[in-house]
Amino acid sequence: MSRYEVAIAGAGITGLVTALELHERGHRVRVFEEVKDIKPLGVGLNILPHSAVHLDRLGVLDRMLARGVATSNLDYINIQGQTLWSEPRGLSAGYPVPQVSMYRGVLQFELLAAVKERLGDDAVVSGMRAVAGRDEPDSNQAVLTVEHRDSGERVDVVADLVIGCDGIHSRVRREFAGDEGPPLWNGQMLWRSVTRMKPYRDGRTMFMAGTNEVKLVAYPLTEVGDDGMCDINWIAELRMDPNDMPDREDWNRLGQRSEFQSHFADWNWDWLDIAALIGDGSGPPPDGDGSGPVYVFPMVDRDPLDTWIDGRLTLLGDAAHPMYPVGSNGASQGIIDAAVLAQALDDHPTVAEALVAYDAERRPATAAVVRANRSFGPERVLDIAYERAPNGFERIEDVFAEGEREEIVGSYRRTAGFAVDQVKGSDD
Repeated sequence: MSRYEVAIAGAGITGLVTALELHERGHRVRVFEEVKDIKPLGVGLNILPHSAVHLDRLGVLDRMLARGVATSNLDYINIQGQTLWSEPRGLSAGYPVPQVSMYRGVLQFELLAAVKERLGDDAVVSGMRAVAGRDEPDSNQAVLTVEHRDSGERVDVVADLVIGCDGIHSRVRREFAGDEGPPLWNGQMLWRSVTRMKPYRDGRTMFMAGTNEVKLVAYPLTEVGDDGMCDINWIAELRMDPNDMPDREDWNRLGQRSEFQSHFADWNWDWLDIAALIGDGSGPPPDGDGSGPVYVFPMVDRDPLDTWIDGRLTLLGDAAHPMYPVGSNGASQGIIDAAVLAQALDDHPTVAEALVAYDAERRPATAAVVRANRSFGPERVLDIAYERAPNGFERIEDVFAEGEREEIVGSYRRTAGFAVDQVKGSDD
């Protein structure tokens, strides 16, 4: 079994997990990150069981659980606050590992700490932006060209394998896709924030509510503290004019609650104060109401590629398969990519053969998830309920046929690879 020199573009979640996977198998890895001073940015995310099994194997899942929440249930809710469908998640559903909800920045920092502990402080080179990647067939190597953020000097990093983990705006991806133009927008905008408040339901439940025109998603990111409160991540989604996609410079901008708040003004639920959840942005108590700033970004993806490989050059995570944030699958699919790639390098005598196997397994699988997310995956339950019972219901059996809800959400689980039997099989 050969050991390789590997260069990774991007120290996000998937880049860092890839570094851990490859180091675990004896490869020598360096990660190049554009940001000079890596900070714990972002709000919440979910790690689903089919990716959590790999974090558990790598010995980092406990670190995640110590900083996040083991999700117990996912509830689909109508505008009136009625439950359309509730399903157990993680350990509650019989998976061998939990589903974890946590701050994205905390997850990245825990992974970064693990990489530095195991690979050394110099394994992550910050302030170096990936400019391009290319295969060098004559030398049986690949090259990652990086640029110093301060000086603008460019350096060619030669390795046995180059992996683009540099996100939806990946420069390494251009080697495969050319000039694709901007990502594809479906007309939906998302406003995201975190509010510290008293927990709803059991303090471990995620919900998706409304329709795919006007939707609210929320889940706790921390355990309930001594103050009786927890940090709750929330996302407000509205459909806009799809011809008015914002410029890239406006992505992740600070937003205003006035841009969306009126759409939820008449959502009056007996189990959650929606106005308190959204808050006013006045910050933590005692001076504020516990709510933080709002960040805005468009719901975008890209069309699946015909290949992720060029000799000894490949893609992984959002660089390979950017997808709508439907079904909580984005980060999880990238973590699975890393595990499959690392195993392929163990199973095949050359990098090129390993990448062919990796591409054959992961590209079709993630393309199916991209397509499923475009039709809103399991969240179709929300729209169907609104079409049939816009004013609510007395009996859910009058809205859905027997087995209909189970079929909608179950088929998505299987497409995305996190049905219980699929995860238990991967854990054997």
